[in-house]
Amino acid sequence: MSLQGKRIGFGVTGSHCTYDAVFPEIERLVNEGAEVIPVVTSTVTHTNTRFGEGEDWVKRFEAITGHKVIDSIVKAEPLGPKMPLDCMVIAPLTGNSMSKFANALTDSPVLMAAKATLRNYRPVVLGISTNDALGLNGVNLMTLMAAKDIYFIPYGQDDPHNKPKSMVADMTLIRDTILAAIEGKQIQPVIIEKYLR
Repeated sequence: MSLQGKRIGFGVTGSHCTYDAVFPEIERLVNEGAEVIPVVTSTVTHTNTRFGEGEDWVKRFEAITGHKVIDSIVKAEPLGPKMPLDCMVIAPLTGNSMSKFANALTDSPVLMAAKATLRNYRPVVLGISTNDALGLNGVNLMTLMAAKDIYFIPYGQDDPHNKPKSMVADMTLIRDTILAAIEGKQIQPVIIEKYLR
């Protein structure tokens, strides 16, 4: 299967340290012929960190995809009935957004886009990046793992000795996870030894 002509929503949440791993993969999707629709949380837009300024990340996202970012719930809602996607990706997905998604809270453009996609029985692909996947957020992670039409980019502990509860997806597997998800399959293995890669 090819990504040519596929309409992929791509949501980015506030795990700023992960953007350098994610943005080349977004570019790869575009280069393979996918139409990528960029969606961001307010954290992405309005937060400046040592990893870069929010405004610069938004400009880069728009330059790669050729689309203005969807940055409001109102703008994201039509991705359900009016402008359906073939797949919605959220990468990185923070623990905060993961807990909200698992509990059906739709308070950001990214989560609205995911909800809109699930309404159409289309796949939602998640690339986690959270310091508490093996802590309090573990229950939310497992709720989403068991949910219909939700697929995961393979993930593992990124620093098990210094951050034993932290898990991060291998963002180089975004493309392969999307292709499998469109066919209704979870790429395997889903839990990997990330820190060894």
